[in-house]
Amino acid sequence: MQLRQRLPATPVSTLVAGLITTLVGVVSSAAIVFEAARTLGATPAEISSWIFALGIGIGVVSIALSLRTRAPIVLAWSTPGAALLASSGHGLSMPEAVGAFLLAAALSLLVGVTGLFERAVNLIPPAIAAALLGGVLLRFGLDLFTTMREQFALVAAMLAGYLLSKRFLPRYAVLVALVIGVLGTAFAGSLRAGDIDLSLATPVWTWPELSVHSVVGIAIPLFVITMTSQNLPGVVTLRAHGYTTPISPVLSWTGAANLLLAPLGCFGVNLAAITAALAMSEEAHSNPDQRYKAAITSGALYLLIAVFGATLASLIAAFPAALIAALAGIGLLDTIGGSLAKATADTGSRTAALIAFLVTASDITAFGVASVFWGLVAGIAAHLITRR
Repeated sequence: MQLRQRLPATPVSTLVAGLITTLVGVVSSAAIVFEAARTLGATPAEISSWIFALGIGIGVVSIALSLRTRAPIVLAWSTPGAALLASSGHGLSMPEAVGAFLLAAALSLLVGVTGLFERAVNLIPPAIAAALLGGVLLRFGLDLFTTMREQFALVAAMLAGYLLSKRFLPRYAVLVALVIGVLGTAFAGSLRAGDIDLSLATPVWTWPELSVHSVVGIAIPLFVITMTSQNLPGVVTLRAHGYTTPISPVLSWTGAANLLLAPLGCFGVNLAAITAALAMSEEAHSNPDQRYKAAITSGALYLLIAVFGATLASLIAAFPAALIAALAGIGLLDTIGGSLAKATADTGSRTAALIAFLVTASDITAFGVASVFWGLVAGIAAHLITRR
């Protein structure tokens, strides 16, 4: 009896939230990682090593920090970082790229140890933080309905199942939508499970080199966009859900993991934002203090992905894009609504929060910096001008 009291059973909804967090994060961006590796001339073995290193870094640090803080610390690889490598990595050798990964990781570790990033983030007003999160997630809510143009029956069935479950089985609403989606795609012949090829990853070590091109063209931009496009929204997501976890230790651990794993192809492990919201939602667990278990589940699945890194490409191909888009949108509906409610609750900050939300949702990019940063700048400027 005492053992049961110490180790309470984890609800199925929490495990499902961790599964969906990983599934959405991997399927939505793994193709960009593959393209980035190919741009740098990576062999199939090196691509497998990249997935191995990223999965190990995400899995180990997510589990360790979630257990340590009892908060859902969800990590992901840097999707903007992968896009940067895919677009700007032409002409670089793999050793030069690894040297850039190491330098960007060292800068991240420095920012975490000194606490500079956390002190800056703590100055953000709560309404602006909620508006930024709503702007980041808005696209996924819209995608839920735009996918109906191609897969109306599938998405409508998933949404109907979710809404009915919200009334009768609210804890399992997202699980019901997932089951309906898998069964629907299997019945339609869109789920290509037979094409999945199981094979183990093999780590490949690359000795780093530094060059002017790798430092100026890759390392510094990779550090900047990872901080502004990934870690900043990740912190906003934590704060918007009421978690006051210190950020500096998190950045220090992710920076250290990046340093250790960079020679194996780990170009950037950082806080997740969009997928993190799935693990922090009420569907994951009714008690916010228990939602860290969803992050642990996600971390364990990333470790599994690391071991079977060579299998990832075939696994991604098995799921239709409409299923993943609909699942992400359904899982984030309550989070988007909650963010908008918090952003507009204070009439004195409502205008500034609305500006932050709209700029972030516009997805504008200037000087290579994502819209969430400019939404933050515009929102704080409007807040300072209009707030009495």
